[in-house]
Amino acid sequence: MKNPEKIKVGISIGDLNGIGAEIIIKTFEDTRMLDFCTPIIFASNKTMMFFKKHFKSSINFQGVNDVSHTVENKINVVNVWKENVNIVFGKEDANIGKYAVKSLESATQALKKGLIDVLVTAPINKHNIQSQEFNFPGHTDYLAKELNGNSLMFMVTDELKVGLLTDHVPVKDVPQHITKQRIIEKIETVYTSLVKDFRINRPKIAVLAINPHAGDNGVIGDEDDKILRPTLQEIKESGKLVYGPYSADSFFGSSNYKNFDAVMASYHDQGLIPFKTISFGEGVNFTAGLNKVRTSPDHGIAYEIAGKNQANESSFKEAIFTAIKIFRNRNEYEKASKNPLKKQPKKI
Repeated sequence: MKNPEKIKVGISIGDLNGIGAEIIIKTFEDTRMLDFCTPIIFASNKTMMFFKKHFKSSINFQGVNDVSHTVENKINVVNVWKENVNIVFGKEDANIGKYAVKSLESATQALKKGLIDVLVTAPINKHNIQSQEFNFPGHTDYLAKELNGNSLMFMVTDELKVGLLTDHVPVKDVPQHITKQRIIEKIETVYTSLVKDFRINRPKIAVLAINPHAGDNGVIGDEDDKILRPTLQEIKESGKLVYGPYSADSFFGSSNYKNFDAVMASYHDQGLIPFKTISFGEGVNFTAGLNKVRTSPDHGIAYEIAGKNQANESSFKEAIFTAIKIFRNRNEYEKASKNPLKKQPKKI
């Protein structure tokens, strides 16, 4: 197992017309970040120099043409392209989407080859990245294909962790996607992640209902009684501490979430609205279920403030720290697994 002390953090640049480059620059203007990791940005030195000049930053970049040439204690930029790019802050541009894809694909290949240890992705525009060659709703689905994993969107902070049974699915299609097999797979992914990635023994997981008031005994839909409830009972009988379905409307307001190590929401907004309300600016989007670590900030491209030097880098910085922590936790878990006599950590 490689020494994880100075972890190589690969960074995909995201949408160049958004706030991605700004939050990256602001994060690494704090030179103390280089004590924790070696950053490797997949873009181009010309492009990053444009952003440096625009934001009047004192940051310095180490331009390299190959990931293998990156230097410790430097902010490395891998030249994925060399041409000048026309950047217009706040504008949706199909050509800019192509550069976001180039950056992501290059970073992912480096991750697969072990040339970087973790991947942190800046926000993309899910519309302008679409093409015949790249047809994915977002980062999570693309990385699941490339890394052959059962991926799950897992929004995390130290105090709150929310997973999704379904993510980028239209609300009208949610019930048909929540099958017994999916429930079992997604809960297993969250459970395994809590144990390996967050070092929590015997995690407790709450599951939110599909329908209002968990269906009110079939009055407001029968999916909870017919699919969710019996599947959760079966999982619980296997030994996992899984509870629910809980009515979603009062679960967070009553602070019930504090009684659990993670919460599984049935669909995207059911989980992300309360998560971002409670944790916005501190939360991290972690893709659980992959054999590699990927995180991202809990916000989007923010065209409305792009280029105005108003973006807050706190969530992006937290995404880096979370990726580092998960990488180390996995290493420790693997070491402990090879030595079963080693004392396991207490629940945190």
